[in-house]
Amino acid sequence: MDYTAGQTGMTRSSEGLDKRRKRLLFRSWHRGIREMDLVLGSFADANIAELTEDELLAYEALLEVPDPELFKWISGAQPVPPNHDTAMYRKVEAFRHSLQF
Repeated sequence: MDYTAGQTGMTRSSEGLDKRRKRLLFRSWHRGIREMDLVLGSFADANIAELTEDELLAYEALLEVPDPELFKWISGAQPVPPNHDTAMYRKVEAFRHSLQF
């Protein structure tokens, strides 16, 4: 099912994506904390189609982090634990800094 920006904030249609990428796009926009929806959803809108297999695995792992923890890292309130300070996390963090909220 495709969603429109008016319903979720999504700007990218899931049309043309494989099931895995559609699921990740949906999960990125439905986190539970709106701020994380905006960060991860916007990141997924911009990048999900081009992520490599290794990046998809890393992104799936990042989506398993509970929102309150991830929000603290993304907002700079807490340092990122070494086991989560991955290339994918840094890619999401760099993207977040490029956003104009």
